[in-house]
Amino acid sequence: MKTPVTLAAWILLATAAPGALASLPAKVPAGDYTIDPAHATLLFRVDHLGFSHYTARFKGFSAKLHFDPARLQTSTVEVTVDAKSLETDFPAALKLDFNGQLLSADWLDAARFPTMIYRSRRIVITGKQSFRIEGELSLHGVTKPVVLDAHYNGGYAGHPMDPHARIGFSARGNLKRSAFGISAGIPAPGTTMGVSDNVEIIVEAEFSGPALAATSATSPARSASP
Repeated sequence: MKTPVTLAAWILLATAAPGALASLPAKVPAGDYTIDPAHATLLFRVDHLGFSHYTARFKGFSAKLHFDPARLQTSTVEVTVDAKSLETDFPAALKLDFNGQLLSADWLDAARFPTMIYRSRRIVITGKQSFRIEGELSLHGVTKPVVLDAHYNGGYAGHPMDPHARIGFSARGNLKRSAFGISAGIPAPGTTMGVSDNVEIIVEAEFSGPALAATSATSPARSASP
């Protein structure tokens, strides 16, 4: 995917559904959060020949999150992915530069489109700690809507060994790469001989936020399980 996003994830966004839960049960402060790259993963999967779900990742990405657990409709996220940070873990890199092959003009065309951006537009609450994130992904020179199903995993206002608020999310989504102009290798109709048009996005991410001293919290707290 330049194919997956920008996401991630991963993660929060813009207008709560009428009548839905309007806040989260977490004792964390509102404010600006940034992704913790040491605890964040951005993967994508495609069907290969109908035999496996081939999985690769992007190692270079950042995310800015404005988060308010009491007023989710004001929350927003923007994720930026470095397309050239693609990592396929191809086992014989000296024989074939598979990363480079997928970065070529036939696929991501990273020389022309080095950056992917995902911006949230709206959030619809689907459960106690789950959300549907409606956003837009700019990929391969095309901008299209992409929906992520996200889960708020919990957080705390701070800890003596981690004196900033911390929150975590998981998110999943799908896109059609052909909608973004990436159509190489898509199987002929009725067959699986190739690489699927559908791309699954998988995000796991933690964010670091306001300093503990800036909150009224005196001890760490974690949200209840859904």
